[in-house]
Amino acid sequence: MTAAAPGRSARRVFPIEAALRGLAIVLVSAIVFFPVYWMVLSSLRSSSESLSFPPPLLPHGLDVSAYVQLFSDKPIARWLALSTLVASLTVLATLVLVIPAAYALSRLAWRGRSAFGLLLLFTQIMPAAVVVAPVLALYRSLGWTDSLWALALLHTAFVVPLCAWVLKASFDAVPRELVEAALIDGCNRWTALWLVLLPLTRPGLVAVSVIAFFASWNEYLFASTLITRNELYTASLGLATLMTQLDTPLFVLMAAGVTFSVLPVAFYMAIQRHLLRGLTAGAVKG
Repeated sequence: MTAAAPGRSARRVFPIEAALRGLAIVLVSAIVFFPVYWMVLSSLRSSSESLSFPPPLLPHGLDVSAYVQLFSDKPIARWLALSTLVASLTVLATLVLVIPAAYALSRLAWRGRSAFGLLLLFTQIMPAAVVVAPVLALYRSLGWTDSLWALALLHTAFVVPLCAWVLKASFDAVPRELVEAALIDGCNRWTALWLVLLPLTRPGLVAVSVIAFFASWNEYLFASTLITRNELYTASLGLATLMTQLDTPLFVLMAAGVTFSVLPVAFYMAIQRHLLRGLTAGAVKG
């Protein structure tokens, strides 16, 4: 009887802790997802329902006229296609530059390696707004304004330092003996990297690709500075044109926000398992 008392006490306390934990999860989830819910709801409301006060939390009906107006009156499909193109070019260029950089930081011994790694991190401290004017002057002198591939190159320059450190952590997690065995079997450093190291660090490559894709997809400052021709507008620039001084169609703006978010969210949901593995690679390496 005496021994059973602590067990009963523990059983009485555990449901309370579980309930508080569940309540906290519900509250945090509600705070995080309510803006998204409100954006989707606002895009599907009728105009009369949206003008009512207070606006209802649940829709009385679904009205897709905002989406019809968005795709019929605005070149949203072209904006999304150009954003996808720029983001894809950024991912490709990032992988080409990051793989040898991460390999050199992780596997090669050379003077100044630590200082070079820290210098890469320091570049992330500088705000983009500080360098936008010099970048604009440089791009004008080179004739690279109104060029999507040049915009992707600029996006690449800003994500490479962070991605190099993420991929370096993945390379560090692979035992050195595996690469050394490949070198003994006749591989050179490039073939050992291609045949041994890269297949084992696939989650890290996925994480780097996602970071580069999202950074390029959401970037607005440099795009608005370097791209002036309407036919070259990416999605972030296109969405900004929906807001004017005379008329801002709120329903269309919400529908555009939902459409703009669908592709990145679907992309993230498809690869989130690999992304988490890649971001935590090397975190527990002794």
